[in-house]
Amino acid sequence: MRTPEKIDAIRLLVGGGVSGSGDGSNIVFHDGQTPPTEKEIEDKLKELQADYDAKQYQRDRDYPPIGEQLDLQYWDKKNGTKKWEEAIDKVKADHPKG
Repeated sequence: MRTPEKIDAIRLLVGGGVSGSGDGSNIVFHDGQTPPTEKEIEDKLKELQADYDAKQYQRDRDYPPIGEQLDLQYWDKKNGTKKWEEAIDKVKADHPKG
């Protein structure tokens, strides 16, 4: 996920095809939509930014690669251990959900 841009807010507000630069300049509405007001765009952009910020913990979580996780699960089942669960618990504890 990347930081939301003005063009993202415009696309969500009008639906359909919209193109232009990330900063919202040179916008072309491909499906005859009514352009949103600057206030509508700014409000939507704030909403998108708040959602992005609220999910920082997800971007910070660095889980082991899936192949490694599957290997841990296999050996846990064979050996009666909980190494996979412990590895995941550590990632979650290091970066708790807001």
